[in-house]
Amino acid sequence: MTTQLPAERRHSRGPDQQTRASLAWGWNWRSFISPRNIGAVYVLIAICIVFTIWAPSTFATGDTVTQILDDNGITALAALALVIPLSTATFDLSFAYVMSLSGVTAAHFVAADNWNLVLATLAGIAVALVIGVINGIVVVVMRIDSFIGTLATGSLVQAFISFVTGDSTINSVKLAGSFSNMSQGIIGGVIYPVWYALILAILLWIFMDHTATGRRLYATGFNREAARLANIKVNKLRFCSLLASASLAGFAGVMLASSLSSGDPTAGTSYLLPAFAALFVGATVFKQGRFNSWGTIVAVIMLGTGVVGLGLVAAPLWAADMFTGVVLIAALSANVFQTRSLWRGNLRGARWLSGLRRTAGAEPGA
Repeated sequence: MTTQLPAERRHSRGPDQQTRASLAWGWNWRSFISPRNIGAVYVLIAICIVFTIWAPSTFATGDTVTQILDDNGITALAALALVIPLSTATFDLSFAYVMSLSGVTAAHFVAADNWNLVLATLAGIAVALVIGVINGIVVVVMRIDSFIGTLATGSLVQAFISFVTGDSTINSVKLAGSFSNMSQGIIGGVIYPVWYALILAILLWIFMDHTATGRRLYATGFNREAARLANIKVNKLRFCSLLASASLAGFAGVMLASSLSSGDPTAGTSYLLPAFAALFVGATVFKQGRFNSWGTIVAVIMLGTGVVGLGLVAAPLWAADMFTGVVLIAALSANVFQTRSLWRGNLRGARWLSGLRRTAGAEPGA
């Protein structure tokens, strides 16, 4: 009987550890590229192939890529504003109206009172925060369903805008200078809102995935009662999530007014469906049922590519709305399916990987 030295024992265990690591790496890689994990990426590729064949001379160009990014920078900002509240299963349907209110507010102070850009932007965000506080009181304090409560708040906001502006767009030569440059300036061939959205996506990714507060937000959304029993301050998180949503929507609204060089009383309402479509499609990407910033960005690009492609092939105007609606229904269906099967699928995967590991670690002839 021979006795192995410690170095020999470490060497003999080496291949088994490498095998297990290889199996785990292979499992993670296959899981990452699975259609269930990045289905929207495959849909984006399919859309690009279809329109490249359909309109080869106009779609497959660098100008088209730039157009897709430029057209959807503010859409991305609007959608990212909703990541935090929806992670707590709290809807904010007032965000589109908040965008209109913030844009009109900033445009008014620049055009009528000659405020500088920083103060006008802060005023637009401050007004949005007031609406966020109202939403928090309605949803969290009064315990009204967030879907109904924020929709009602949004209607009141739109009524207030119409009352103050008389449904007239704010126009002035003062809005065509440095105010418009806040969103119409170009870096790297694309306009500023694209870069704002990228920075916001990075910040949200760090906050939601790498902080304790982000994990508590997700826990609140998955099971509010269980989170409360775990001593998570559910109501405080939901209230603050509505404040965050309002402030980010306010910034998006100011950027929208800047891109239009005017204060349009109804400019934000057109972003309601695209933003929610991008969010629910994005929830099926990377995180499987969790709202996340990178999935939202992929979804915005996917939807924007479809809309731009339809425009390049001279499709009817209703085709873009139909495309967005169909994608939203498909995303909601996929989201429900993933939510129901996530635990079961994870359990099967864990058992399968565990079995592979036992097989790989077994001694020959054992």
